[in-house]
Amino acid sequence: MELFGIALATLALFAGFGLLVGILFGFFGMGGSFLVTPALLVMGYAPKVAVGSGLAFVFGTSVIATLKHRDLGQVDYKLGVLMIAGTTAGIEVGKELVMLLEELGLAGSIISVTYVVLLGGIGLFVTYEALKGDDGGGIDHDADANAEVDADDIPDIAKKIQQYRIPPMMSLRGGVQVSLWMILGVAFATGLLSGLLGVGGGFIRMPALFYLIGVPVPIAVGTDLFEIVFSGGIGSFLYAQSGGVELSIVAPLLAGSALGARVGSAATNIVDEDEIKQYFGYMLLGGAIAVAFRQIGNAYGIPVLTDVSLALILGSALMVSGAVVYSSVKNIRDGRTENAMSAD
Repeated sequence: MELFGIALATLALFAGFGLLVGILFGFFGMGGSFLVTPALLVMGYAPKVAVGSGLAFVFGTSVIATLKHRDLGQVDYKLGVLMIAGTTAGIEVGKELVMLLEELGLAGSIISVTYVVLLGGIGLFVTYEALKGDDGGGIDHDADANAEVDADDIPDIAKKIQQYRIPPMMSLRGGVQVSLWMILGVAFATGLLSGLLGVGGGFIRMPALFYLIGVPVPIAVGTDLFEIVFSGGIGSFLYAQSGGVELSIVAPLLAGSALGARVGSAATNIVDEDEIKQYFGYMLLGGAIAVAFRQIGNAYGIPVLTDVSLALILGSALMVSGAVVYSSVKNIRDGRTENAMSAD
């Protein structure tokens, strides 16, 4: 009876964790393996199982979230395929750089410092941009996803990139026109960083699609998730062949994320665009601090810092996902109040 209670509690824990991660995954297009894999490692699972099960969970959650974003018209398949092509090439080059750094004995220190600096830098930049944004701006939630984007909503960097009209030009969702070579260049650069750092790259691709390509944030999230379907599917399949995927872990995680991913995806159509960027920035800053603690703990042999790192990751994830749900409910209530007042 006691074993049954423990098993039930474990299932509830995984389902609850899946719900949490699903909300973040659907809302930001990232956060799956970034949260799941370290949690499984701390719980005592073998690295192969932690990584393989994490990838399988990412694949399942990304499919659920992508379908929801598709229903909302927030997936640009053409852009997604181009990004997959460029990202794949970049990842291969990134892996070669890692091998070279390993031969020189510099891989560990350089990759760790680059990861923390990049995560923190993107987090600070996105948060700053969101906080300085016009309070009156944001997403028109009733607008068609194919409607043209207001020029004022496009970041300055993206405007400069779009000025280089090198044929062939590609028309993207939102009326954005960008050179094919610029898209492939951005995709290659994000893939290079992903291959160098050994991460899925969602925290790099999503801001790159918005700040460099110029597509609206909800479409950037939906298109990024579309890419993750392929990378997560291939990765989980390879690990499953070597017994690295535990269905007893993945099934309850997916049960929770099935709801969470749809909630998070739907929230991108409700929450203001600046709020999405702001929460994304907070999530990355929390991750940067957590990774820094873990690296310091590994370097100086302080195991407790690894636990502190995990607590920081889970704590920031819980707070951000809670803020997402709160903002969504608040905006829905405000919308109903406005409709009631206008009806009177």
